[in-house]
Amino acid sequence: MRGGGGTADGLDWRGGSNLLAVDRPEVVLAAFRRGEPNVGVAVIGLALHHADPEAVLPVVARALESADREVRRQGVIALAHVARLHRTVDRRCPELLRGCPRGNEADDDLWSFVPHRQLPLWLWRHHLWERLVERMRRPFA
Repeated sequence: MRGGGGTADGLDWRGGSNLLAVDRPEVVLAAFRRGEPNVGVAVIGLALHHADPEAVLPVVARALESADREVRRQGVIALAHVARLHRTVDRRCPELLRGCPRGNEADDDLWSFVPHRQLPLWLWRHHLWERLVERMRRPFA
């Protein structure tokens, strides 16, 4: 099934050349189960190309809970894309995002594009604290 880095699904999991074109959650979930390299790239592709955030966010959560640091980082990027494109988030992804370093793409895009009432208190605190520090650094006019 794996000749030249590809699989029966026609994707190049080893080289990653066509993974940003993935648009089917079941393909990415199967890749997680097989332990495919570059699965995080496919999660980003899914976030960019699938029209239903409810189908994408569980896959993003899977990336955010990965033991692989690079897959987690790619999950953060995918979550930022979902926030920007669909202006929504589920409950699980922000819980998982909380364990990531602050100031990442998803923190900022969730705050910028998702209605604040959908966001957890910790993200409010992060952004309000950030604004307060920014104001304190400005010279008095």
